Amino acid sequence: MKSDFKFKFGGPKKLATVLGLALEGSRLDGVVLKRANGALAVQQSFSATLTLDPLTAAPELVGREIRNQLDAAGVRERHCVFGVPLKWILTAQTELPPLPAADAASLLQLEAEKGFHSDLATLQISDSRTPLADGKQNVLLAGIPGTHIAALEAVLAAAKLKPVSFALGLAALQFAGDEKSNGVLALVVGESHVGLQITAAGGVVALRALEGAVENEAGRLTLHADLVARETRVTLGQLPGGLRDAVKRIRIFGPRDLARDLADAMEARFAPAGVKTEVVAGYAPDEFGAQLPVEVSLSAAFSLAARALTGQKPVFEFLPPKPNLIEQLAAKYSSGRLRTTGAVAAGVAVIFLAVFLFQQIQLWHLRSQWSQMAVKVGQLQGIQDNIRQYRPWYDGTFKNLAILRLLSVAFPEDGSVTAKNIEVRDGNTVTCSGTARDSSAVLAVESRLSAQPGVFAVHHEQSRGKAPMQFVLSFKFNNGGGNEN
Repeated sequence: MKSDFKFKFGGPKKLATVLGLALEGSRLDGVVLKRANGALAVQQSFSATLTLDPLTAAPELVGREIRNQLDAAGVRERHCVFGVPLKWILTAQTELPPLPAADAASLLQLEAEKGFHSDLATLQISDSRTPLADGKQNVLLAGIPGTHIAALEAVLAAAKLKPVSFALGLAALQFAGDEKSNGVLALVVGESHVGLQITAAGGVVALRALEGAVENEAGRLTLHADLVARETRVTLGQLPGGLRDAVKRIRIFGPRDLARDLADAMEARFAPAGVKTEVVAGYAPDEFGAQLPVEVSLSAAFSLAARALTGQKPVFEFLPPKPNLIEQLAAKYSSGRLRTTGAVAAGVAVIFLAVFLFQQIQLWHLRSQWSQMAVKVGQLQGIQDNIRQYRPWYDGTFKNLAILRLLSVAFPEDGSVTAKNIEVRDGNTVTCSGTARDSSAVLAVESRLSAQPGVFAVHHEQSRGKAPMQFVLSFKFNNGGGNEN
């Protein structure tokens, strides 16, 4: 059997399953996506509102809250692609003339120092480059404070997750690398702001979070479309002429009603300039170059996971680079101990190869066993899903039967007291009406009921007649608890 596992010193292994997470405001959306045979399949999905802020609360507490949400959704996947909030992003823009790579890097370093009001050593910076006329490039620099990244890594570690990418959900929804993204202004309506992104010629040329465009009043979102239209004009006016004129489409993502209202406002403002506006309701069939699940929901979490599994690298990557094994060994051992270093490296290589061979043998054996039990496991999983779904609707204490047994014990066998109607309300309040030979027979029933375990508050509510007489008794019953519907 051919193994999918590849042993590499230089790069990460290709994942077949990944968890996509997108944080926007206090809402955390998650999708576990698997790729097999050229198709993407959703394994689990969830949406939760976090009560703790990942930037200010203790990482252990935030991680535990996220882990609880993952456990409740049945998520076991550890590798994740995390969509960082757009409001964390700082941006700066510059033009890069034709230069050798080393000189271009130095120039961008200087431009970043001028464009950002923070020490570059405290920022995690990524950039997107778009070709201009005369061989120049428009460069959009995007940075996140290193403290934010460190806090997020600590939170994910506490949640037992391993991040493989820190990217932008907006850039995953409207992917700059897609040819259809040329000249597109994308807007995403969020909880507290509207995200804006402009893509052209394979790159991102503008990126903003329009704060104040959305207000949350008692759980109801209010959109200020005029503010979005005004800030969009300002953003377009700051672009070079060639890039500004290339924008011919506006694509709007978000809740249906708010997206439709925003689309109407944007169309009224920009249609005279030949710009078309559309509300994006779902994915195109060829969106990711793989077969999509039926009726998949449009979300940043799904887009992040899908692009990771299909090998589409994010335009902006904010995950700090991790040193590989060789770099770690080089840093650990000094140059004055080369012979020792060589021996240690050789020993480590032999150990890794032995571990790899042992692991491959185990994988082959386990996959052979799995192929034999997969059908039965699927059947058992279906049974467990049904049990989990219907268990809350059933009470294992049989309380109603217990109540009937109490009444049968309390009522005399000679037929001097008979019940016509028994009503159980709220799971523990019982009303019984019937006929009795005389009042002393009813009193005897009351006495026997009061002596039964779990019975209290026995009350003779009413009676009519004497011999025979009609009566109504009530009492409360508690047999030790249970699940009540």
